[in-house]
Amino acid sequence: MKITTQILAALALTSLFSLAADRPNFLWIVSEDNSKHHTKHFDPTGVAMPNLEQLAKEGVTFDNACSNGAVCSVARSTLVTGCYAPKLGAQFHRRQKLVPMPAGLKAFPAYLKEAGYYTANKTKTDYNLQVNMKETWSAKDGWKGKAEGQPFFLQQNFAGTHEGSSHFPLNAMKKKPLKDLISNITLPPHHPDTILFRYSYASYQDRLRKFDEQLGNLIDQLKKDGLYEDTIIFYFGDHGGVLPRSKGYAYETGLAAPMVVRVPEKWQHLIPFKPGTRTDAIVNFYDFGPSIIHAAGIPLSDQFDGKPFLGKDISAEELSKRVAYGYADRFDEKYDLVRTYRKGDLKYMRNFQPFNPDALHNFYRYKQLAYLELRELHKAGKLNAQQELFFSKKPAEALYDLKNDPYELNNLAGDPKYQDTLKEMRSTLTKHLKEMNDLSFYPESELINKAFGNPTAFGKKHSKEIAALIDLANLEVVNFDEAKSKIESALIAEDVWTRYWACIVATSFYEKAKPLEVTLSTIANSDANILVRVRAAEALAHLGNSKAKEVIEKAIYASTDPVELNLILNSAAMLYELDPTTYTFDIDKSKLNTNSSLVKERIIYLNKRD
Repeated sequence: MKITTQILAALALTSLFSLAADRPNFLWIVSEDNSKHHTKHFDPTGVAMPNLEQLAKEGVTFDNACSNGAVCSVARSTLVTGCYAPKLGAQFHRRQKLVPMPAGLKAFPAYLKEAGYYTANKTKTDYNLQVNMKETWSAKDGWKGKAEGQPFFLQQNFAGTHEGSSHFPLNAMKKKPLKDLISNITLPPHHPDTILFRYSYASYQDRLRKFDEQLGNLIDQLKKDGLYEDTIIFYFGDHGGVLPRSKGYAYETGLAAPMVVRVPEKWQHLIPFKPGTRTDAIVNFYDFGPSIIHAAGIPLSDQFDGKPFLGKDISAEELSKRVAYGYADRFDEKYDLVRTYRKGDLKYMRNFQPFNPDALHNFYRYKQLAYLELRELHKAGKLNAQQELFFSKKPAEALYDLKNDPYELNNLAGDPKYQDTLKEMRSTLTKHLKEMNDLSFYPESELINKAFGNPTAFGKKHSKEIAALIDLANLEVVNFDEAKSKIESALIAEDVWTRYWACIVATSFYEKAKPLEVTLSTIANSDANILVRVRAAEALAHLGNSKAKEVIEKAIYASTDPVELNLILNSAAMLYELDPTTYTFDIDKSKLNTNSSLVKERIIYLNKRD
């Protein structure tokens, strides 16, 4: 008898279901844009969420879950790949070009689907990579679309807490006063105690109360469908919160996600903690996919950077030794380059472009009234020293004791007692950046033009060059007298990106770099590369040399690449905010390649001089 293709396919599917039958279901419940600081279960200043708290009574609370990327697309790219975003070329938000997955690596749900799982995403992806959606996801619905006996993995996203919910008009405070919440608000020290800030917190906590109801309803439905005791439930936020100095920033308010995992009795052997307990073990978003795959008994790809924290062979002792790496790059039109390394309660932060203040304008962030008020209070001189940090030049490196300084306001990098720790953490982070071939040491426009056809291959091919650029960048953390001769040599190097980074390093020394002014002036006027000229101009501006404006203006009109132009305009905005009298720009957009919403938004800001 002839066996039809349909029969063979049905037999194959039945075989898969049989193999998958004794595997757990997985449900990810994801709330958007809320760090653990907004939830009472994690922070006494947060809002009560009874359904989450009930889930925690039956599950394990992870007090140190790290999103690694501090914004949606970067964090979700980290989640879906199990890899460090800066090695994939997935570190920029919003992406200006989708990058391919590394050869041989699939998005982690694809491995579950291959093994017979029904994989559903309801309904957010937001990846910076070319993920094969058909290969990865079975559907956009819930578990009801699965076949009888088929295990499922569902990622259920709730958007009500997204940053956009904080873009309320001023009259919202009268229409919905939220007095019950406002009376209990405790503001962190880096935010001013004003009526607007109190309302902003209360409004956000009100959104979390609504989400908690949704969470409870979803769990009730799981119970009604008889799936509760066969399903491992993850609740987590997709990265940090929405108020100033959180989302988009590599502080814990931007990276620390709330997380609870409930494992049914049948599958308790897959987690090394008892129900109803808390752990301070660090877990990372790049660990989540490998954890699901490992718990399902599926072989792990050797391309994953993450390591499982679920599985019968995982111990609490081993988990207690885990560390976290964080990254923050471009957020919309605002550029930055920050890398972090956390070990226990100590966190090392490396600001590779410390002259870009955290407060540098970003059109999306400044839709929020709290951001606008903070800037007005700064201009009026009404902020205290801790609040002013948001508008200040950043240190090239910082060390924070998170146990005693949870909001990272007291930099211990200069404390003699911490020098050995500082050097060890600096060395470890440097080693990590080199090992992953961190692509951010090239400008984004260069990556798009030359690397984003195959980012990981590009990184491997240029690993020695990347390592050399990292070493050059690390001159920022040594004494200028020690660094001076190396910077001078790098400024006249044949390699364009060596010159580029030499200018950035010179800028980081501010007025101490005065001996380099003549060389920097020559570079600003005549270097063959437009971005090198701009970086030299930045250094000159911090030396009080007003010729920097002319260099920046010429570069704005000379650039024909909108990605490159956005980077130049970032420099213009930074200089304007440094000295608005000297660096006022009137940009004729008709003379520019404005084929980019980011460029358009930056021009609006610079021309209106908000």
